[in-house]
Amino acid sequence: MSNQSYYVSGNTSKGLLNYLPTNIKNINRIIVLKHSSEMVKTRLIKRAINHYDTTDDIEILKSPLGKNYLDGIIIRAKSVAIITDRIPLKPLSNSMELDLNPIIGRVQETDDYLKNKNKFDSFVTKAHQNFATGLQVHDDLEAIYIKEMNFKRADEMADNLIQEVLQNKQIKNEQAHVYHRFFGTNTADGVVNEVPDLIENIKHVYYIKGRAGTGKSTFMKKIVKACVAYGFDMELYHCSFDPNSLDMVLVRELDFCIFDSTDPHEFFPTRDGETIIDLYKETVTPGTDERFANQINSINSHYKSYMKKGIQDLSEAVKYLEKNEKAFSCNDKDIEMAYALLMKI
Repeated sequence: MSNQSYYVSGNTSKGLLNYLPTNIKNINRIIVLKHSSEMVKTRLIKRAINHYDTTDDIEILKSPLGKNYLDGIIIRAKSVAIITDRIPLKPLSNSMELDLNPIIGRVQETDDYLKNKNKFDSFVTKAHQNFATGLQVHDDLEAIYIKEMNFKRADEMADNLIQEVLQNKQIKNEQAHVYHRFFGTNTADGVVNEVPDLIENIKHVYYIKGRAGTGKSTFMKKIVKACVAYGFDMELYHCSFDPNSLDMVLVRELDFCIFDSTDPHEFFPTRDGETIIDLYKETVTPGTDERFANQINSINSHYKSYMKKGIQDLSEAVKYLEKNEKAFSCNDKDIEMAYALLMKI
């Protein structure tokens, strides 16, 4: 059995975004874990992972809170999703809330507890504001390269790849389903991603190289439009810095993936079937990096300073979260009792 990990929620320049709905569409049984402790819910999700890992393919929903937490698990073959109540949700059909408080206990919300909670919310908000400012600065970087772009050549490259990917493929008489996700996000642990895990078993992988404003996301959106027209389901992984941009398109039915392979998620081909598409080399006026070096370095340093501040804010936020987590007492017996109840739903 195999599993894949990704994020349905992320800390972005647009705030905390949630792409859960497209990932649980057509799931018949959705169990929402209710409890004040994120660690309690995470331990229960890990217990579910241990149970299903040997019998089913599973999807693990990582948490933007950091490496110690999880948002949920989806077992598509069984049409089951188990998720925490932390993810911002609209009312869901086919969902049932499992209140863990009677089993594990509700913590008393003392003044210190509420103070820590408010501090957590405050630092997370501050982080999102810093990411938003960083994006505004980053726009100046894009402007440099946009002026030096050969958009006609970029369009030709996209059209050539579309023809290559869809060669000899028949249009399916069904509507494509598009899953919206993040392959990584900004967390208290830094900028993290699940790229190696996602592309591990994909035969045809394209690594897009380029600079800000060189059309990497636009290139991928053209691929999306073509594949949707053919009726292929696909996974779209949004940029956690600017969620209006795409960082990855993955079409499992075509054994195909294309992704933005630049900092902070830069990778290089390591096996047959993996190819680099260098938009800077192919579409930007030669020597642009050198001619605008001082301006580029200044903007890079400026926007990255805001990203660093945002990460520091998230780190501070999680410190207050963990202070409250210490207020909960939960042992293995409690988890097993909760899991037994979960399995009866």
